[in-house]
Amino acid sequence: MPALCFAQTETKDVEQLKKEILLLQGDVAQIQVNLSQAQNKFKRGIIIATIGYSVTIAGGLMLGRKNDDLGKVLLVSGGITGITGTFLMADAFKYLGRAGQRNSR
Repeated sequence: MPALCFAQTETKDVEQLKKEILLLQGDVAQIQVNLSQAQNKFKRGIIIATIGYSVTIAGGLMLGRKNDDLGKVLLVSGGITGITGTFLMADAFKYLGRAGQRNSR
């Protein structure tokens, strides 16, 4: 009789262990998705910010010469583009914050 009780307890423990492993596998898959999204958005932000700040520098170099109006336009448009790229880079970190949170189940 006591051996039968222990066998049932082991079965419950094994089932609980299987359930925990499946939950962990789901969590790992979600973390990988979040990291992939963060990486893509961060790379896109770097490219946009680099282009924007390069245009800003080119516009600054044109100031005070015969293309002064073009320089002003490049300064403003490059600055806006650079800030947008910087925002995208900062926004990519929200996916990393989600990676540490557990979903309510």
